[in-house]
Amino acid sequence: MFTLFLPFLLHLTTAAAARPTTTTAASSSVQPGFYSETCPEAESTVRQVIKKAMIREPRNGASVMRLQFHDCFVNGCDGSLLLDDTPDMLGEKLALSNINSLRSFEVIDEVKEALENMCPATVSCADIIVMAARDAVALSGGPDWTVKLGRKDSLTASQEDSNNIMPSPRANASYLIELFGKFNLSVKDLVALSGSHSIGKARCFSIVHRLYNQSGTGQPDPAIEPRFREKLDKLCPPAGDQNVTGDLDATPELFDNQYFKDLVSGRGFLNSDETLFTFVETRKWVARFSENEDEFFEAFVEGMIKMGDLQSGRPEEIRRNCRVVNGPPKHTSLAY
Repeated sequence: MFTLFLPFLLHLTTAAAARPTTTTAASSSVQPGFYSETCPEAESTVRQVIKKAMIREPRNGASVMRLQFHDCFVNGCDGSLLLDDTPDMLGEKLALSNINSLRSFEVIDEVKEALENMCPATVSCADIIVMAARDAVALSGGPDWTVKLGRKDSLTASQEDSNNIMPSPRANASYLIELFGKFNLSVKDLVALSGSHSIGKARCFSIVHRLYNQSGTGQPDPAIEPRFREKLDKLCPPAGDQNVTGDLDATPELFDNQYFKDLVSGRGFLNSDETLFTFVETRKWVARFSENEDEFFEAFVEGMIKMGDLQSGRPEEIRRNCRVVNGPPKHTSLAY
């Protein structure tokens, strides 16, 4: 998860099983075309802004897509990820899986500003994340799909909840299967959604253990193909800058099934990626998706829709600014 997905993810903890808020499937109010009357140009506006952002910096596509994973897995798809810290609240942006990792929040700000100018107080930040993730995939050459909309935005965020839930790039497939199962996501969903790493980059910080001390052995991960390991050794030397980034697959700006082909050949960048091929229960899906891109696309869309259905049921609103909750309503004094 999840450097999207699985490493949408830096901290591994067994406390993930004890989520403070129950996450459930979305209510019937979340549906396709939710804004067709209240803001009919919402979806086309989001796509236009995302397209411009990706032209400006191609990496924005993967970065924006990652936001849905990090938002939805922590107390549901409620935009809590976007809240800045306050004196009374430690939000999710500086959680272990997010700090120095998640980016492109300003792109969401651009989308929100465009929508507020057009349809004030109508489109939620939570829905913007879901629309933007879909658009980033489609604009990168991947599948396009109809998203369900009508979410509202949370009134709070929790760094602790994020730390307790989000997995690590060191996580193995067995742990990931258990984690995804808590959200009613299948093994097939896990592998398909891991394919989000078809685009984007990850930091050396996430793989130095694989290269030099896998499982405390003092040796590299034997699953890494030798020539690929030599490449990674040069990119990420032991005393090097751990913020240097490497491509998650061989076509990092194109959403395709190359990611799975790389896993089959031992060229997965992250441990949480390569483990999907070395673990028997997930290997069959990696192999199938490596051979059939259409099947991968179909499974990925199914998984994104299921993940988008997660919600917490907590009190919510439509934020005017995705970074802060709305203040009390302003009252205008009338002079007589």
